[in-house]
Amino acid sequence: MKVLMTEYLRIDLEAQQWECRVCDHVVGPAANSYKEGLLVYDRDPREIHPPVIDPAKYRFTFSPDPEWVRILEYYCPHCGTQVETEYAVPGHPPLYDMEVDLPALKAQWSTREEVKEPVSGPEVVLGAGHGH
Repeated sequence: MKVLMTEYLRIDLEAQQWECRVCDHVVGPAANSYKEGLLVYDRDPREIHPPVIDPAKYRFTFSPDPEWVRILEYYCPHCGTQVETEYAVPGHPPLYDMEVDLPALKAQWSTREEVKEPVSGPEVVLGAGHGH
């Protein structure tokens, strides 16, 4: 069974692997961070947030200082889908944002049907006495 984890990632519970939901590429073991199997682009934050005022005239330009922040973009190595973006402190390791308890996840999904596409909650029926 495969469990959707994010917009672009899922876990194959039998193989215990992270997978790209766009191209089915195996990203890496689900016991590790999915980021270990992705391509990383260490962006200069000034490319994303250009200076608001002239940097030749002013020291502080409302643009992030690359000595204080970096932007890491993570991409699937097979299809190039951007999976994640994070703002990080230069010199620090990437954020370990999802640690999955695989036995608990397997137990939780053992009695459920596989969900292949995200679903939204039930529609609110107006006038039924329920609502906001």
